[in-house]
Amino acid sequence: VKLTLYFDTVKIPCYGSPVCTLHRHWGVLGLPKNLSKSTYHHGDLRQVLLDEAAAILRSEGAPALSMRKLADRVGVSRTAPYHHFEDKQALLCAIGEEGFRRFHGFFHSLSLNQSLSRADFENFVKNYVRFAVDNAEYYNLMFGSELWSRAKLTESLKHEAHQAFQFYVNMVRRWHADGLTHAAIEPLRFAQVTWSTLHGMSRLLIDGIYVDQAAIDAICTNAADFFWDSLQKPQADATELA
Repeated sequence: VKLTLYFDTVKIPCYGSPVCTLHRHWGVLGLPKNLSKSTYHHGDLRQVLLDEAAAILRSEGAPALSMRKLADRVGVSRTAPYHHFEDKQALLCAIGEEGFRRFHGFFHSLSLNQSLSRADFENFVKNYVRFAVDNAEYYNLMFGSELWSRAKLTESLKHEAHQAFQFYVNMVRRWHADGLTHAAIEPLRFAQVTWSTLHGMSRLLIDGIYVDQAAIDAICTNAADFFWDSLQKPQADATELA
């Protein structure tokens, strides 16, 4: 009996019958050559594909990513990725979802729901920019046209994206309800303006337009000062500005 090994199946030509396909555990058939037994087993393939695809995005960019290249890099058959992702667009959506989940976890880790101080807000600003730069392969998809300019978006991606921003809006609303901000602040508009500002700062750094790394902390501190003053000071009445 001649065995033809694929990294997700074993196909065994059977005497007098069509090809039989038998699934086997990696422990029986052996592992992809570039993955160790301690880090990989059959049930982890989807996550391995996501992680390797993100690595390709970081080093080579979205145009360089293909399902075939991904399969070759992971060491599986070229059909294996399609068992988890319909096509490249579905793969990119899944990477974007992963980014938003990490982003959501970032918000939770700052504990801004429990307190609000000038130092807390500066920490939030600095860590937002750091998260964006350190996770550029995800951030580019989360907030870039590579995904959002296309009609074919997964519902799970849209849900994760909405949840991430909604969490921040609700956080500002909680500060407002607890009397930690000036009464004139409109939470949704404040969230939109601050998020947009932080996104702009992050994009300048990710795209290499602004490269003075030594100035990043000072820029973040000034942004935090501006945001904090906006939260704490009454807004000028329109009649006063006329």
